[in-house]
Amino acid sequence: MRKRIFILAVVAAFSTLCSASEYAVMRNGFALKHERHEVKGEVTRLYLNSDGNSSFVDVPSADILHFEKDEVVVVPEAAKPAPPPELTIDQSISQAGEKHHIDPDFISSVVRAESGFHPRAISPKGARGLMQLMPGTGARLGVRRPHDPAQNISGGTRYLRELLNRFNNRVDLVLASYNAGEGAVAKFGNKVPPYQETRNYVKKISKQYKRTIVRTRKPA
Repeated sequence: MRKRIFILAVVAAFSTLCSASEYAVMRNGFALKHERHEVKGEVTRLYLNSDGNSSFVDVPSADILHFEKDEVVVVPEAAKPAPPPELTIDQSISQAGEKHHIDPDFISSVVRAESGFHPRAISPKGARGLMQLMPGTGARLGVRRPHDPAQNISGGTRYLRELLNRFNNRVDLVLASYNAGEGAVAKFGNKVPPYQETRNYVKKISKQYKRTIVRTRKPA
């Protein structure tokens, strides 16, 4: 028993230093990692590394049930694929606009009014990120990291698309709903609520969006 414990301790120590290509599955339930093995009568020698024969342990052959190949593939660091580059805010807006069929300039106008393009923005009411999504709205839209620009823009743009569908592309009602809530718009008969903040919000974004259209869509 002492000999077996000693063997396991030695194998554990060397296994942290080298990569084994075999397992010796033992009758006691343990699996010993090693590079190769050699049967020497009643004893099987397990070589612990591939740079020579100096590191090995001898175990009783009768204690080994069978050998298994190590199927783990070690990918060299240089060969691992690089993570995809993070999208810029403009790229995230373009991507979300294409997906939900909304003019990217309109999304940009909302982002500018909501957060001034600051991803870490938090309102006194708890709205977060570039498009100032409330926690409940963000969760419904699948936004798990509200301060992540791509996630926030994706969720906010999806919400804009829902509002556009609901209000038959009435931009004023969409913006009013985004600012004051869909319930407030419905309460006043599907009209912009008489809240000064909401009216200023609708006017500000509409004006900015129209100015962008004039600036970027000059006649040929």
